[in-house]
Amino acid sequence: MTRGFLPPHDPVRSFSPRSELSMLDEIGRDLPSLLEDKSFRTYVRGLRIPEWPEARLRPETLPELRLYYIRLGFLASAYVNQVSQPRVEMLPRNVAVPLAKACVLLERPPIQSYDGYALYNWKRFDASGPIALGNIDTLQDFVHLYDEHWFILVHVEIEAIGAEIVNAIDRVARALEGSNRTNQQMEITGAVRDIASALWRQVAVLRRIPEKMDPALYYRTFRPYIRFFENVVYEGVTGAPMNFRGETGAQSSLMPSLIAFMKIPHQRSVLTDHLTDMRRFMPLEHRQLIAKIEALPPVRGLADPQAFNEVLEAMATFREVHYGWAQEYVNRWVEDPRGTGGTPYMVWLRQLIDETRQYGLSA
Repeated sequence: MTRGFLPPHDPVRSFSPRSELSMLDEIGRDLPSLLEDKSFRTYVRGLRIPEWPEARLRPETLPELRLYYIRLGFLASAYVNQVSQPRVEMLPRNVAVPLAKACVLLERPPIQSYDGYALYNWKRFDASGPIALGNIDTLQDFVHLYDEHWFILVHVEIEAIGAEIVNAIDRVARALEGSNRTNQQMEITGAVRDIASALWRQVAVLRRIPEKMDPALYYRTFRPYIRFFENVVYEGVTGAPMNFRGETGAQSSLMPSLIAFMKIPHQRSVLTDHLTDMRRFMPLEHRQLIAKIEALPPVRGLADPQAFNEVLEAMATFREVHYGWAQEYVNRWVEDPRGTGGTPYMVWLRQLIDETRQYGLSA
């Protein structure tokens, strides 16, 4: 996975103009404007949305299936959570059925998640340039504000840097197969240092959030669209109301991979259970990779203690920066905050930070 948890090739930007699916590109382009109209839901119910034309998943059509999932996932969340209107508890058949069928193929719940909001929702201006702020933009948004672009794109650059972490973990896995302990220790320590270096760069990117994202605009304009679904009936799919976690960075595979690699023994809490449940919303191949990392022997005791501790400190700092932004962008606006995934999180975030640092090695 040379790009970490980003797709191996840049995401597909649009469907072929000759495809019946191309109408979804037009809807996606117009969505921020459509949402300004109180008759938006009436418009959506009148759409004739084509279902994904294949009954099985094929690798060569996966990029387009992901785009299909993005377009429909955005449309579903827009319909349920339209900001100017009361929230509704019924997703109409013409959206619910095609979204659910596509998500069965992708082996994931039928709601827009972090993968569709960030991992597959970007393009490069210069195809030969880096996947980094200044050279990337989004494919799909909910609102006509660059603040939302920025929020998404910060996460895309963090994921791009994360490729170095995934590749370093792979180097460790190969080193653990060797029999020469001295060589193992050298290889593992080098890889662990590379992980720490990448993490500190991710921290620096995460700190850039306020540059182009206003807290009030975030909370009032586009955060509601990535909210969890509570008691929503998917018409034509099931008559029983369903609940799904909303889009959240907790659905990124980076931190779970690092926890699995470092073998950090977090005390079980409501938040750790919540984070475990978040794996359902990750792409299948990401879940499989995390499972492989969990099966690796521990590197604690093989890596240089200073290098090992540096990774822990960088992880804790990343969580602290996230904690600060949660306070600034969410908690200050409400009395009883819940994350977009549906969980009260501030107390448990501090627990994760403390436990990460406490796992450090003595020099």
